[in-house]
Formats: sequence, structure tokens, C-alpha cells
Amino acid sequence: PVLILGESGTGKEMTARAIHQRSSRKNGPFVAINCSAIPESLIESELFGHEKGAFTGAHAQRKGRIEHSSGGTLFLDEIGELPRGVQAKLLRFLESGEIRRVGDNEAFTVDVRVVCATHRNLEEMVSTGDFREDLMFRINTFEVQLPSLRERKDDILLLARHLLRRFRPAIKPGDDAFSPQAATMLVEYPWPGNVRELANVVEHAAILCDAGPIEPNHLPTRKFDNRKPAVAQFSATSRLTLREIEMQAIHEVLERHDGNKPKAAEELGISLKTLYNKLNQMSSLEQSA
Repeated sequence: PVLILGESGTGKEMTARAIHQRSSRKNGPFVAINCSAIPESLIESELFGHEKGAFTGAHAQRKGRIEHSSGGTLFLDEIGELPRGVQAKLLRFLESGEIRRVGDNEAFTVDVRVVCATHRNLEEMVSTGDFREDLMFRINTFEVQLPSLRERKDDILLLARHLLRRFRPAIKPGDDAFSPQAATMLVEYPWPGNVRELANVVEHAAILCDAGPIEPNHLPTRKFDNRKPAVAQFSATSRLTLREIEMQAIHEVLERHDGNKPKAAEELGISLKTLYNKLNQMSSLEQSA
């Protein structure tokens, strides 16, 4: 069993598929189920299947997702959302390899490799009683931690170009897909939605840009308008020193965020500590003047 951890949008299902495709089970089925998307009353039947007449509406026997994935891989996304009662039955299956359909007295063996994923902290859930500790140990034989997109900025443009080729197949790897200004904006954006959000932005830009490289005006206004570098507002004829330009940029960003320093530091692309240092330097200069 493999447990994939990471924020939403980091590519947990893609990682699970990669594990499946590079395993000895690659010729078997890959079955994915999002545990948070199925009502609690149906999740047990969805996983284990049911017999005819097991409950109201069960008009025929139905195989569950575990049975459908026999010989291959079962991917349980958002495993942290699994109800406690179903957690116990999943644990039994992982320990014995046997399942029993809802309404059936006979158990049978299924050969399945289980890969789980979650964006939640399972250890905290164990401490609060929301997740079984024995199940956490059972699904976490091998752990894969996926970094957020903001932690791997060097990958942003590589991924953006790759995603753009989905919508513009004619683009070649060496083409200038993004202008320098647009590329800078993509790299500096914090990407709270990770790769999923990046894919959405690239698709938006591809729709607006008929030909040539993606420019800043092709990027979604609501995301990027407040992130255009403040120095771009100064003309080449302005007689300002670099420090004065920096001071004005910091003041403008702070005003835009109503004095919220963490948000201002994020937009400026500097740490909060660096922002405080610059503000102290500015204050000292103003006092000496």
C-alpha cells in the first residue's frame, strides 16, 4: 500500500496512475474513487458491492469498486473522509484480502493493490478520534509527499508549456510560449490551487491568445492584476533613485492590502522579515531627512 500526501491540485491521482503504470499490475484495471464525493449511506455499497434486496433500491446484485479492481490498483482519494464504520471494514479487507458484499454472508478473496491519498493530516485525525490508527499504519507502508507548486517554482514554466501544448498542439518545445513579463507573473504567483489552478490559467490564456506568445493581458484579471510589478508604473524618464522606486512600490502594495504586511510581502515576492527590514530602513531614512 502507498499513501500519497499533498495539497489539493498537486497531482495525487496522476501520481497514483504513474505507480500503477510502472507496476506489475499495469495490465490490470485502475479504479479510482473519491471518498468525499459519495454519501456516507452509499460508500460501503460502492466499495464492497451489494446483493439483490440488501436494502431499499437494491434491485440487483452489484459489484463494488474493490471487486472491479481485482488484479489491478484501487485508488482511494481523500481517504481521510471515509466514515469510521467503513474504515473498520476496509482495514479487515487490507489485512485478510477478503470482502463481503452488503447483504451477503459469504466472503471471497480479491487481489488488489491499494493506493490512498489525502490532503489532511491523518496523525491529527487519529489524535482526535476521526481516523483509526491501525488503518493509518496499514495504508502507509510507503509514503509519498507531493510538494506544492510554490515550493517548486522551477517547474512552473515547464508545466505551463506542457499544459499549453494540450490546447496548442503545434507549439514546439523550443518555442517562446510565454512572453518574459507573463512568465515572470506565472513564477511569482503563489498558486494556492497548485497544478490544477495552473492548468485553468493556461487554458484561459490559450482561449484569449490566438497566436504568438501568451502576454500578461491574456492572464485572468482577477488573479494577476494586483500582481503586476509596481516598478512597471514608472516611466523611463522618471528621475528617481532605485531606493525611491522601491519605497514607492512598497507603499503602494501596502495601501492596496490595507496595511496587511504578510499579503504585501507575498505580492512583492519577499519574506515578511525582509519587508520589515525595508520598512525600518525607510523609517530611519525619513527620520534622518
